[in-house]
Amino acid sequence: MADAVSHDQNFKNLILDYPRHALALFAPEEAPAPEDEVSILPVRQEQLKERLGDRFRELDAPVLVDWADGRRDAVAFALEAESDARRFAPRRLARYCLDLADMLDTDRVVPVVVFLRSGAAPGPLTLGTGRRAYLTFDYLACALGDLPAQRWMDSDNLVARVNLPNMRSPADRRIDVYASAMRGLLDLEADPDRRAKYVDFIDIYAGLTDNERRRSRERYPEESNVMRGVVQRARDEGIEQGRIEMKGVVQQARDEGIEQGMRQGRVEGERTVLERQLRRRFGPISPAAAERLHEASATDLEAWAENLLDARTLEDVFAPNP
Repeated sequence: MADAVSHDQNFKNLILDYPRHALALFAPEEAPAPEDEVSILPVRQEQLKERLGDRFRELDAPVLVDWADGRRDAVAFALEAESDARRFAPRRLARYCLDLADMLDTDRVVPVVVFLRSGAAPGPLTLGTGRRAYLTFDYLACALGDLPAQRWMDSDNLVARVNLPNMRSPADRRIDVYASAMRGLLDLEADPDRRAKYVDFIDIYAGLTDNERRRSRERYPEESNVMRGVVQRARDEGIEQGRIEMKGVVQQARDEGIEQGMRQGRVEGERTVLERQLRRRFGPISPAAAERLHEASATDLEAWAENLLDARTLEDVFAPNP
């Protein structure tokens, strides 16, 4: 099972890859109808800060749904995924929604929370007194653990199919649910990269034991063979990409090493030539002068070579230029 951080990231990817299917499953009351022509765009997750010292407030996957016919105003969906209902804070989501409304200059905002496990989600947020409620904030909640997997086994909603392992099903149907999720991914997604991506998603949330995997291969050989091909292709591409990247790193290091070696070679050559000239002009070089030559930079050597033309003593060579 994924931890809270990876769970949020998993669902963020799923919502942004398949926003229409996600809205149809998680917010059916407000989602566009199948026949509606709409554009769905992701919205910047980090909301504007009131003060520079404030922390950003971030939504999991806010999206804006815009109807092409222009007869309805666009609707912003503020989607959050929570692996544990105890982590969910209605006040935080309310702030997010107000930020989103301000940023988009709209009142048409739908808060949606996807809970991984079954169980009662926190109720609406109400601010007020015993006399009167002055502010009420409600949201749409989808608890995947409360949805019956059997209802979605043959669905053409890809988000529902890959989430079958998260839905409610008898323990003795786990293998069938897993196979239906994999078959849905194969039937509804043609892109091999996304197939590989959501094979991992299904595997993470199915959590099959080794024995269940063996039985799955025996009961559903076609799905198992295709899935192995998808995983192997992704593995091979990853290895090849790694080789390409490593080759580039090695070549860059080699090129940098050659360039560094050439620079060092030029400096050593200048040092050797200057030392010969000094010995010819002034005789044996003292240990102190030899050490200065050994530690000299290319700039020092060039300056000393110029000084040598007019120098009368060794000290004149090492004298700083005015």
